[in-house]
Amino acid sequence: MAKRRKGRAINGVLLLDKPHGLSSNHALQTVKRIYFAQKAGHTGALDPLATGMLPICLGEGTKFSQFLLDTDKTYQVAAKLGIRTTTSDSGGEVVSEKSVEVSSEQLTVALDSFRGTTKQVPSMYSALKYQGKPLYKYAREGIEVPREARDITVFSLELLGFEHDEVELKIHVSKGTYIRTIIDDLGELLGCGAHVADLRRLAVGNYPIDKMVTLPQLEALLEQAQAQDITPSELLDPLLLPMQSAVEGMPSVYVDDMSANFLRHGNPVQAYKAPIDGSVQVYIGEDDNDKAAEFIGVGFIDDDGQVAPKRIVVI
Repeated sequence: MAKRRKGRAINGVLLLDKPHGLSSNHALQTVKRIYFAQKAGHTGALDPLATGMLPICLGEGTKFSQFLLDTDKTYQVAAKLGIRTTTSDSGGEVVSEKSVEVSSEQLTVALDSFRGTTKQVPSMYSALKYQGKPLYKYAREGIEVPREARDITVFSLELLGFEHDEVELKIHVSKGTYIRTIIDDLGELLGCGAHVADLRRLAVGNYPIDKMVTLPQLEALLEQAQAQDITPSELLDPLLLPMQSAVEGMPSVYVDDMSANFLRHGNPVQAYKAPIDGSVQVYIGEDDNDKAAEFIGVGFIDDDGQVAPKRIVVI
C-alpha cells in the first residue's frame, strides 16, 4: 500500500519576505509547517545573510519552480570597500584590508564595466555543483575546484549612495548572477577590495513586492485563527498566488477536455493558434477571455507543431 502523504494538498505560490539569518531551507520548512502542506519548494536560495523575496511553491506549484529559477532578479546591495573576505560577504574571514581612496568618477567608470552582458566566474561559496557536490562544501574544506565563466546580463545598475567606504546599489540581473561576485570584482577593479555588507532581493521576475509576507505575519494569522476558532486555511490561503503566476508572460493555448485528457496521459495535441515553437501555458477553455479557463500546466511545441506535455498539474 502506498504511504499516504502527510499534510494538505494546497497549491499556489507564497511570496515570503525571508528574514536575515535564516537559511532558505529553514524558511521553506517553516512555511510548509504553517500551511500544513504536503509539498513545498523554493525557487532559488537566498544566503542566510540576505533578506527579501523568496517565492515558495506549494503542492503542484512545485512543478513550475524551475521557471522562477530561470527568471531575472532585482537586488539592493550595500557594499563595504576596503575589506575583502573569503565568502565576499560579511560572514567570511578577512582576506585583505586596504585604505579606500576612491573618487565618485572612479566608481562611476568601474560600475559601467558591469552593465550589459559579461562573463562571471561563480563563487566557490555558491550552490553550483562540481562532480555532484555543491561548491560551498569544497570551499569549507579549503578546496578550490575549476569553474567555467558564464554569460550573465546586468540589465540595470543604479548607484543609490556612495560615502567614503560604503556603496549602495540597485541591480537588475539575469538568472545565475552572483551579486557577491560582482561586489568582489568591483573591489578588485577599484584596487581596495570589497564585500557585501547587506543584501536584499527586491523582485523575482514580475512578482509584486507588495504581495510579500513575513513569517511573523503568518504566525500571527495562525494565532488569530485559533483565537477565532476557525480553520487557519481561511486566513492563510488568500495570501497565495496562483500556480500559473510562475510562468506569467509565457504564451497561452486553450484546449478542450478531451485534449486535456490526452495531455495528462503524456500525449501531444493540436491547439488552436499555438505558436510555432517554445513553451506555452495550457488551459482548458475557449480563449483568453474565458474567465473560467482552468490552468493545467506547461507544454512545448514539438517538431510536428503540436502541444506536448512538459509539466502537467495533477489534481
